[in-house]
Amino acid sequence: MSTLVRHPYLDHPGPLAFAHRGGAADGLENTAAQFRRALALGYRYLETDVHATADGRLVAFHDPTLDRVTDGAGRIADLPWETVAQARVGGREPVPLLEELLETFPGARWNVDVKAEPALRPLLELIERADAWDRVCVGSFSEARVARAQRLAGPRLATSYGVRGVLGLRLRSWGLPVAARRSAVAAQVPVAQSGVPVVDARFVRAAHARGLQVHVWTVNEPEPMHRLLDLGVDGIMTDHIDTLRAVLQQRGVWA
Repeated sequence: MSTLVRHPYLDHPGPLAFAHRGGAADGLENTAAQFRRALALGYRYLETDVHATADGRLVAFHDPTLDRVTDGAGRIADLPWETVAQARVGGREPVPLLEELLETFPGARWNVDVKAEPALRPLLELIERADAWDRVCVGSFSEARVARAQRLAGPRLATSYGVRGVLGLRLRSWGLPVAARRSAVAAQVPVAQSGVPVVDARFVRAAHARGLQVHVWTVNEPEPMHRLLDLGVDGIMTDHIDTLRAVLQQRGVWA
């Protein structure tokens, strides 16, 4: 693993185990109850997503609408927090504010996917208020959104590559002379995209040569977990938090 780029967010022995949406396989994704279960298992890295409500409150929620996982309905961006707060994930658990999660779980580190532009500035303002620069890594599929976050916050903010950054790194791993950004701390990538492999030994070597960690999502079966760890990836995001924990324990690297 490269040590060329070290942000306090990355300070952890061994591979990073991310509970994706807290462990989405349990059906209560992105809820305080699910994050609490992951932490009780020993996880310290939690992945979540953020949207802003119509009145600017920042909620931990993946979809743009409430419909799929809650008993509510409608676009979060069109609803006031008072309405979103009434929805229940799986008919049981409330949709949490990200601010409440940072306060409730002060020992956790958060990987936050900014799903829409209106959530970006409130997120950076929240990180500033909570003095959580060492506890949060910001990512987005939008390269421009990640770049704006970096311009606004500077090097104190940990970020992952957007899609273009990952593509550039993939091309460089094939020996093509493509410039790549240096300001991120990690490339967070799927195993493959549209049937084209993303993570292989060359990709991991190219990332490490630039001081970047490689975090792979969303990996839910033991065999690919072992294979990726054998390649030297630095972190795995999973919906099946019991499975990843067992794999890392078997390898003697559960920390």
